[in-house]
Amino acid sequence: MKQEIINLYDEYTHKPLSRGDFLKKLSLLTGGMTAALTILPSLESNYAIAQVSDNELFTEEITYKGINGDMKAYVARPKEMKTYPTVIVIHENRGLTPHIEDVARRAAQAGFLAIAPNALSVISPVPANEDEARTAFSKLKAEDNLANFMKVFDYLSTRKDSNGKIGCVGFCWGGAMANSLAIEVPSLKAAVAFYGRQPAIADVPKIKSAIQLHYASLDERVNAGAKDYEEALKSNSKKYELFMYEGVNHAFHNDTSAARYNEVAAKLAWQRTTDFFKKYLV
Repeated sequence: MKQEIINLYDEYTHKPLSRGDFLKKLSLLTGGMTAALTILPSLESNYAIAQVSDNELFTEEITYKGINGDMKAYVARPKEMKTYPTVIVIHENRGLTPHIEDVARRAAQAGFLAIAPNALSVISPVPANEDEARTAFSKLKAEDNLANFMKVFDYLSTRKDSNGKIGCVGFCWGGAMANSLAIEVPSLKAAVAFYGRQPAIADVPKIKSAIQLHYASLDERVNAGAKDYEEALKSNSKKYELFMYEGVNHAFHNDTSAARYNEVAAKLAWQRTTDFFKKYLV
């Protein structure tokens, strides 16, 4: 698929571009609306293919108190009741989707207690589709989002199945949140950001956790701040790992988006992620 089409979809999902305007621009790139609608399913998420079985897992939906309402979250872990190293899984800018629940189950299969909060829980009613979800994010204050994800640490302290060693992994919007949690939560042990916006460089000295960063070489928008972030981590003697995956796009880990998913890069990045957590949380 043409890179211009991938870039247009990235603009649509991250900037205030209406669906109508997106489809008009897509039709110009593809040669007509019929062609645009034909390739659209390969760009958009198909959650039916992201179904890691939970037969061997314990899963539940929980609620904890946020600063501006109740926060709902999906929890997954191995079935045996004991303490587990704990991972917060942070979604993209469309709330808690079946794909992110699927990622939580993958973390559980790797031996972790995984919890995936939904930033949109505090909105009533919760948006019914991805377009509504992206629009709804404009109604949320960044400081409230951060505080609500920080509140999950208080909730986890009440769970008898957490060993108290907590890491986080986020994707896109969630990658930025992972970077923010690394700055704001001194008890965080490890933070993994997949193609996430970088924090303010002046805040890097506050980081206590180990950091792992995954970037896609074709993702110019997010990569613009990667060099300065790495230099700040290095100059402040922070523990970090940075991986650049050549020839892949933003959201390469999302296997529900056929046009952007890259199986080789995704599997390698996830293995690096679980190895990283086993190093710092076990």
